[in-house]
Amino acid sequence: MNMKKLQIIVLAFLVLGACKSGEKQSDAYGNFEAVETIVSSEMPGKLLIMDAKQGDLLEQGKLIALIDTTELYLKKLQTQAQLDASGTKKQNVSAQINVFKEQKKNVLTTQQRITKMFADKAATQQQVDDINGQMNVLDKQISATNTQFQLISSEMEVVKRQLDLISEQLTKCRIKSPIKGTVLETYLENGELATPGKPVLKMADLSNLELKVYISGAQLSNVKLGNEAKVLIDSDAKEMQTMSGKITWISSESEFTPKIIQTKEERVKLMYAVKILVANDGRLKIGMPGEVVF
Repeated sequence: MNMKKLQIIVLAFLVLGACKSGEKQSDAYGNFEAVETIVSSEMPGKLLIMDAKQGDLLEQGKLIALIDTTELYLKKLQTQAQLDASGTKKQNVSAQINVFKEQKKNVLTTQQRITKMFADKAATQQQVDDINGQMNVLDKQISATNTQFQLISSEMEVVKRQLDLISEQLTKCRIKSPIKGTVLETYLENGELATPGKPVLKMADLSNLELKVYISGAQLSNVKLGNEAKVLIDSDAKEMQTMSGKITWISSESEFTPKIIQTKEERVKLMYAVKILVANDGRLKIGMPGEVVF
């Protein structure tokens, strides 16, 4: 091989090497995340129904589980009976007030007549005092009965609020899906005991996932909220698939580089977390690695 051919071969290798080194590298690396929702019980009791399993897609408001409501239902019937009894008592007191008022009306007529007779000296002072005493007694009876009426009304308001509370507790025994999403994990089965705050299942909306990556301070100028970004995921051992994403969050404070950073140069720097929202067409999974080009 002569010198000229050797120079051409060396030059070709240099060109190929330059092309390879000039390939566009990803700006950041990270993993896909989803906002996970823990659905918990707000009431204690045995699960009569557990109508959800791992992988189910639930609509918002769908019934997930039902807690035994027997005790609460009986308590509601008892409280309703108490309210009805108070209502009857209130009606009786109201009728009594009306009787006193009717008596007062009759006594008032007599009082006016005796007062006029006393002015004409046709009635005695004793008669005037007696009729005035009857009027005072009736006024006190009406006042006392009105107080009793108000007390019963207040008691009934308390009982009504108790009924409202029981109704709210009965509603909370029906555990419903707070969002539209996929069940990731269940923690209770039919017949098991639910307690307030104890998780029933974990779910997440997988229609959109967030790729959380870390960038250096030098990259911040190229990253702005709302900007589009190119997201890369593995297709096979050599190829990458491209997806479109939007920057939805940038941390306001720097932090030490997390373990997921893959390049040695980045491990010694303080980084800023960034989240890119990506529409999931079924290819993305929670925890899956991804890359981004801003």
